[in-house]
Amino acid sequence: MVSGVAYLAMLLATSVTALAAPPLVITAEHSPPASMKVGNQVVGREGEKIREMLARSGYAYTIDVLPWKRAFTMAQRDPYTCVYSTSRTPEREQQFKWIGPTDEAEWVLMGRAGRKYNVHRLDDARKLRIGTYNGDARDEFLRARGFDVDGAPDNAANPKKLMLDRIDLWAVGVRNNDLSALAQFAAPEALVPVLTFHHVKVYLACNPSVPDAMVERMNAALAAMRKDGTFTRLEKKYEQWQAGK
Repeated sequence: MVSGVAYLAMLLATSVTALAAPPLVITAEHSPPASMKVGNQVVGREGEKIREMLARSGYAYTIDVLPWKRAFTMAQRDPYTCVYSTSRTPEREQQFKWIGPTDEAEWVLMGRAGRKYNVHRLDDARKLRIGTYNGDARDEFLRARGFDVDGAPDNAANPKKLMLDRIDLWAVGVRNNDLSALAQFAAPEALVPVLTFHHVKVYLACNPSVPDAMVERMNAALAAMRKDGTFTRLEKKYEQWQAGK
């Protein structure tokens, strides 16, 4: 059990670290309803979780929505820079310090409605061309396992490529197997889920320069948010937003 004096010393050390540290640079991609920009403000289910966590932690920060590859590369390269929502995979484990999870997702192979696919497990898709998003975890995962991957600089290009038969399948991430968010890319009736092939947890991934004391404090703030119902409240808020789109 930590004594009162030891606990006070720990808080003081963390506060000194926060004062000495530059503002955190937080980046994300445009991915409604998880993260998006309304005017000059970054909102969304995950965006609001991150902002609330940082407010509770007491750390100064800036936050912006950028193309995913740029946001991810900045967090890999630049001190005191973090990116969400980042899939935590074995390949990425040592590249970042991890705050979360903030959410979970399933990886799904989407196909064209009306086309027959004989895909019952991931290996069945080896003879098919799979569309991905450059720099995305699904792109890394499939390439590392020898699949025929066709990466695009913009995820919105993939449903168009699928409709033109330039790819056979499209690898996407969805939350709770809810495909409604894909309506931003294509008419829902044009796409069908073919196979759910992986489950991941997503995090705020920070450059290793972020001190451990700050990471611990941010993780503690997220734990408190789960316990006091903040996570549930924000998730319900954006379920309503999504239903109203």
